[in-house]
Amino acid sequence: MKLILRADVENLGTLGNVVNVKPGYGRNYLLPQGLAMTASPCNLKIFELERKKLEVKMNALRAQAQDIEAKLEALRVVIPMRVGENGKLYGSVTTAIIGDAFDSAGVETDRRRILLDTPIRSLGEHQVRVRLHAGIIATVLIEVVSDQQPEEEGRAVQTGQSDQACPAELVDSVESAHQADQTRTETT
Repeated sequence: MKLILRADVENLGTLGNVVNVKPGYGRNYLLPQGLAMTASPCNLKIFELERKKLEVKMNALRAQAQDIEAKLEALRVVIPMRVGENGKLYGSVTTAIIGDAFDSAGVETDRRRILLDTPIRSLGEHQVRVRLHAGIIATVLIEVVSDQQPEEEGRAVQTGQSDQACPAELVDSVESAHQADQTRTETT
C-alpha cells in the first residue's frame, strides 16, 4: 500500500515521503491517526497544496519538543519508594510514577513516551529516556531513594543514644521539665 506521510513517523519517514507499507499498518494506524494519506494523483495535488501548512505545524511541534527536552535534561527527579531489608524495592518504579514526578516538577509529558529498557528495582541513580518527537529523545536522571529512615538512625532516636552532642535547646527543655517535676513532688 503506497501512502504519503503527512507527519514525521519514526522508523518510516518524514513529512512528504511516499512510502510503501503493509496494508494493515496503513489502514489500521497511519490513516486513522491522520499521519498519512493514500498515494493517488489527486491526493498528491492536494498534499502539495497542504504542504506549507503541515510543515509549519511540524516545525512548531518540533520546537515545542526541543523546549521540553531542554527542561527535562536540566531536571533531576528524586522518587521515594518503599524498600525492603536488603535495599531492594517493593515492586518497581513504573512509567506512571515517573510521569507523576515529571508533572509535579512542572513538566508535562505523556507517560507512554517514557522508555524504560529494564524495570527500575533498586535504589540509586538511573537514566530514563523520553521520546518527545520523531528523532528527539531526552535523557533524564532519576534518583530512587528510600521513603523511610535508615534503621540505624531510627534506633538512635528511640534509645536516646546518639554519636553527636545534644543541642542546647533540647538539654534546657529536659532540665526545665525535670525541675517542674521536682517542684510538684516537693509540694505534695
